Amino acid sequence: MTLDLSAQQLSSTLSQVGERALLYEVAVNPKPGLVDPVSAGPHPDMTVFTFIDSATSLREYLHRCALAGQRFEQTEGELPELFGQLRRLGQHAEQMMFETTNGVNTHKGAIFSLGVLVAATAQQLTVNDKYATNEVIAITKQMLQGLTENDFKKIKATSPASLTAGERQFLKYGKAGIRGEAEAGFPTVVELALPFLRQRQGTTMERLLDTLMRIAGNTDDSNLIKRAGDAKITDWMHVQSNHYFELGGSRTSAGQVFLKQLNEIFLSRNLSLGGSADLLILTIYFALLEGQLC
Repeated sequence: MTLDLSAQQLSSTLSQVGERALLYEVAVNPKPGLVDPVSAGPHPDMTVFTFIDSATSLREYLHRCALAGQRFEQTEGELPELFGQLRRLGQHAEQMMFETTNGVNTHKGAIFSLGVLVAATAQQLTVNDKYATNEVIAITKQMLQGLTENDFKKIKATSPASLTAGERQFLKYGKAGIRGEAEAGFPTVVELALPFLRQRQGTTMERLLDTLMRIAGNTDDSNLIKRAGDAKITDWMHVQSNHYFELGGSRTSAGQVFLKQLNEIFLSRNLSLGGSADLLILTIYFALLEGQLC
């Protein structure tokens, strides 16, 4: 993807791509344990309209992330300072999200991850107007160097009531969650989900459903663990994903029936794939930039 845009046009374009990724994700259905146009799943406080309102409220935040990436003059060892700017922007974006959704957490994880990638993309395109996913990831890794060590080094002395779900899982299971995924350059996205989506055949809906199930079948979804209260739930999810693809995935009637059955199981057990949904958003973002999705 080659962009010949002014600075203002570039930031606007990237924020629109980010917003489209958020909207594409919520439109995909039927998603096990997730909100979509057909069902709210185990999320009675949310609807598809909640997510649409949330996504559109974040466009200005994504625009500011892109501007921060464009304007940051990169010298050796300074990219973590850009992340510091993004964290401050992200805190304000979270407040905006909660105001828009009346206190419902729709996109907190995506605010962090997508904001980072939008800024990294803007930084990459200030140096080279030819878009390259691998270059965006290289910038992301530099930006987030030391993230998990810095974020987790003080949590043992922190009151348990003040810990986030991800911090509790780090203490209990040793899982670094989205922080570890991000610091490593989102390998689940760029090494697994994105190559899978590039090669997958079918409609956009079918391709994205299958990509979600591929992600869920190869990750330790922190939201799933939180809902189940047991890290072993991810082993069960991996089995379900493998069976789904053995049936042929979304392009077969057997795969579609199984997906609906799995959705009922998630509903009855109050399970959710929120972490996988966030990774799908990032996969869609890259796919849009690469022209893999219309």
